[in-house]
Amino acid sequence: MILLNNVNLPLDTDFSSLKPIAARVIKMPLEKVLSAELYRKSVDARHKNDIKFCCSLLISVKGDESAVLKKNKNAQIYKSQEYTFKKTAVTPKNRPVVVGFGPAGMFAALTLSRAGLRPIIIERGARVEERKAAVESFFKGGKLDTETNVQFGEGGAGTFSDGKLNTGIKDYRCRAVLKEFVRFGASSKILIYAKPHIGTDVLINVVKNLREEIISLGGEVRFLNKLEDIDFLDGKLESITVNGEKILTDKLILATGHSARDVFELLKQKNIEMVKKPFSMGVRIEHLQADINKALYGDFAEHKALGAADYKLAVHLKNGRGVYTFCMCPGGEVVNASSEEGGLAVNGMSESRRDGKNANSAVLVSVEPEDFSEDDVLAGCYFQREIERAAYNIGGGAVPVTTVGEFLFGQSGDSKVEPTVKPNCIKADFSEIFPEFITDSLKEGILEFDKKIKGFADKSAVLTAPETRSSSPVRILRTENYQSKTYGGLYPTGEGAGYAGGIMSAAVDGIRVAEAVIESFL
Repeated sequence: MILLNNVNLPLDTDFSSLKPIAARVIKMPLEKVLSAELYRKSVDARHKNDIKFCCSLLISVKGDESAVLKKNKNAQIYKSQEYTFKKTAVTPKNRPVVVGFGPAGMFAALTLSRAGLRPIIIERGARVEERKAAVESFFKGGKLDTETNVQFGEGGAGTFSDGKLNTGIKDYRCRAVLKEFVRFGASSKILIYAKPHIGTDVLINVVKNLREEIISLGGEVRFLNKLEDIDFLDGKLESITVNGEKILTDKLILATGHSARDVFELLKQKNIEMVKKPFSMGVRIEHLQADINKALYGDFAEHKALGAADYKLAVHLKNGRGVYTFCMCPGGEVVNASSEEGGLAVNGMSESRRDGKNANSAVLVSVEPEDFSEDDVLAGCYFQREIERAAYNIGGGAVPVTTVGEFLFGQSGDSKVEPTVKPNCIKADFSEIFPEFITDSLKEGILEFDKKIKGFADKSAVLTAPETRSSSPVRILRTENYQSKTYGGLYPTGEGAGYAGGIMSAAVDGIRVAEAVIESFL
């Protein structure tokens, strides 16, 4: 098989008939091309008057493949590196435990289950069906459930997001994760798109199916169960306490996510080695999706083959801060992602169709450990909480919003962009929420982004605050075999432990850590 890269195709291409296209590109007779299929597809919008698809095709030909390679510099032999889940006949005295059932925990548990190790999974929130109901009730003005919300519950924070699966890591396990998502109900298009996404509406079913697979393999998932204590003996894990019950185990995968601050406090009390790490915070910005489409696609903005446009922007400011967009949600909405009483945090979410009226994205400012005068390893957590409480206090729980016109230029007025956040919002002065270095950097960053996307700093764009949970403010230190540097048998993993930054990287980290646990039994 040959992988043919950088094949530029018009937007009206019939992708059900690729053999003639492959023959034309490699300059061979059609009868010499045995098969041709789409392997990767992205949008090339660098020239708005000539937008096209940039594709990779997987082809097979009659005869010597080397002739194709000699004629085409963008052709290479395709080498498939398939992931195989490990198996073991070992039956450990005590079952391994996974705490947290977000992407890292789910794929760690799936890997252990496929190995025959029958893990126990502990999740503080509810199963995804009940979680969906709890979140919808909160969005309609109901009371916040501090254990089942946008942050906590089956599937993790990623379940109520855009379900983005693009990542910067290079690991052959990534394709295995994509294939598992397809197996459990996601569209097979995620195997092809350069920027794959699932959508929160589909993710809910995918998560449920993945859970049922784990249970069918002997795993046990305990919902509404909260980790309360961890006990060690002679430098090694001995047991954990969950909902008052002691569970004996010498293998604990800790995949509790970046919002489980009570877990960070527990680890601090146990003197488990952690360090402060950089993170980011800022706001969500909403534009009309039609305006973003026009800015990025020009006259092709309404072409049915393109769908909703997305973007990714970054700038390094003169003050040394980085400002960047994160988790851009085409056709999505801003959601109240709070998880603590008296605190308020927001995030973005899109469904699979991405057909909402607004586009939204986080605009985040880098925060460094040096920004805190206190030496406490959890200083970043306390800073996040301080911002979230300030935001909550402004409107008694109503979400603070403003316009770019008010925030940047001090100009009030009606906006053509309606805030999507629920259940209610309130006009606010963001200087009462953020310290000056955040607001100043946001203002400069938004103006810089306007140079890259015309209209990004449109006065009618809506800002919603605060986005504080983009990543963990701590890293739980671990060794080369993925165990805690302090105690054997404790395996920190995923975003909360400081080793991932999104669904894909968290899932891959969960698989790696589970592999280390399996190896420890052999």
